[in-house]
Amino acid sequence: VSSIASCVILCCSGAGVSLRASLWLSSTYKEEVVLWMNTVGPYHNRQETYKYFSLPFCVGTKKTISHYHETLGEALQGVELEFSGLDIKFKEEVMQTTYCEIDLDKAKRDAFVYAIKNHYWYQMYIDDLPIWGIVGEADENGEDHYLWTYKKLEIGFNGNRIVDVNLTSEGKVKLVPNTRIAMSYSVKWKKSDVKFEDRFDKYLDPSFFQHRIHWFSIFNSFMMVIFLVGLVSMILMRTLRKDYARYSKEEEMDDMDRDLGDEYGWKQVHGDVFRPSSHPMIFSSLIGSGCQIFSVSLIVIIVAMIEDLYTERGSMLSTAIFVYAATSPVNGYFGGSLYAKQGGRRWIKQMFIGAFLIPAMVCGTAFFINFIAIYYHASRAIPFGTMVAVCCICFFVILPLNLVGTILGRNLSGQPNFPCRVNAVPRPIPEKKWFMEPAVIVCLGGILPFGSIFIEMYFIFTSFWAYKIYYVYGFMMLVLVILCIVTVCVTIVCTYFLLNAEDYRWQWTSFLSAASTAVYVYMYSFYYYFFKTKMYGLFQTSFYFGYMAVFSTALGIMCGAVGYMGTSAFVRKIYTNVKID
Repeated sequence: VSSIASCVILCCSGAGVSLRASLWLSSTYKEEVVLWMNTVGPYHNRQETYKYFSLPFCVGTKKTISHYHETLGEALQGVELEFSGLDIKFKEEVMQTTYCEIDLDKAKRDAFVYAIKNHYWYQMYIDDLPIWGIVGEADENGEDHYLWTYKKLEIGFNGNRIVDVNLTSEGKVKLVPNTRIAMSYSVKWKKSDVKFEDRFDKYLDPSFFQHRIHWFSIFNSFMMVIFLVGLVSMILMRTLRKDYARYSKEEEMDDMDRDLGDEYGWKQVHGDVFRPSSHPMIFSSLIGSGCQIFSVSLIVIIVAMIEDLYTERGSMLSTAIFVYAATSPVNGYFGGSLYAKQGGRRWIKQMFIGAFLIPAMVCGTAFFINFIAIYYHASRAIPFGTMVAVCCICFFVILPLNLVGTILGRNLSGQPNFPCRVNAVPRPIPEKKWFMEPAVIVCLGGILPFGSIFIEMYFIFTSFWAYKIYYVYGFMMLVLVILCIVTVCVTIVCTYFLLNAEDYRWQWTSFLSAASTAVYVYMYSFYYYFFKTKMYGLFQTSFYFGYMAVFSTALGIMCGAVGYMGTSAFVRKIYTNVKID
């Protein structure tokens, strides 16, 4: 029992929890309390879950209560609530009672033995409070296997509301073919001092998320921000001071200023620096999508800080989908205006690419993994109706709003009002040192942004892939701000040196140097998978690396867009303040 309790404690530190508006209704004596059975699956593969009754458990005698997915997020996350059939009433204690019997033939025994060997655990809900239990355990030699048959429920209440639920698994029975196993339960009610608003606090792990390492990483990143902001400020101030001095014909110029004079330097490419980027349609779509992802991240984090979304099943995913659809005009505005500035004429095609770039990537990965989930008969398999709902959101919400944003962007800020005229003939790019090549700059540009967030990546990965509930969204907001500042500063420095080498291909370089952060994040995910988890199997591996690729790509697009927008403002600033003959 002690080993079971320790595992349940580990489980209780994570997994989805929920809080519905209906919970605020008062419960009365002997009012029905429903015990929902959710999923069952291997402990080390959290995402590999199956319906509870996919194992040959039996159902209680009480009439089944129908249930449907309440949110889109629940359906996408594979929440499968099924009625347990147990008769539980508010404040009414139940002594140990047999609610069903299992006729254990060889096939059922083999199913239970397989589950026990793979450390299967199951999840239940009472009044939307999660409960975890273990299917069974094996002896020390691994020859005999035992099933836990007695669910001992202890429910705490404060006034007329349920505030605490605990499960103790007892009744260890050896699995022997062609026998009958009685399943029983009991319910004990106890008064609790826990407030209803604080009933989810026991599932949180402050010692993990508020560790000194977490605070140190934030401080370290903050010091990096100060250094980079100071470096960029020195470059900008020195550049402007030098140009003002030259064009006001001041004679107090040092040797370094003369070396960076009109013979070479970033001012020599003023006629090409605002030349349209190569592949402007894809580039504009990526920038628009990145701006939208940044908006979604910012809004969802703020909402999570205010509303405690971790207390609701699937609420984080539902909120993200809603906010992404609602912020589609941001995508159209920035993507459409940039495409118009670069002289693009096929704006309708650009709008479609920008609107469906991220949804196509996410849905394509999800549908591929869905085939594997269907093959495994896992609860993670997305129902066909949910797929249709997602497609309807894309075509009837995201696309029209993106069209509105594109039209506004083209009309309000689509004019190419560059501070310098673009030459008709492109200037030849001179040879330069190997470390000034765009490919090298792109590879090196993502190191510092990744260094500012990789500790936070560990906490985020652990909350999603292991049994922790992420609730410190204040940290996440701070890390997002630091990431954006570091990304902008790094891309500005990279672009400054690139232009100083008289290479005007700064658009894609600034985007890719910031987006390369995603490559380092994905490389870190390999390290996390092999050294920090015990995941195994085709389903979990494809699920992990598929969605980590989606996460890394989205992060890269967001960082690339942030880096480009900051660099674009920098380039416009320095060429606006320089008088060019």
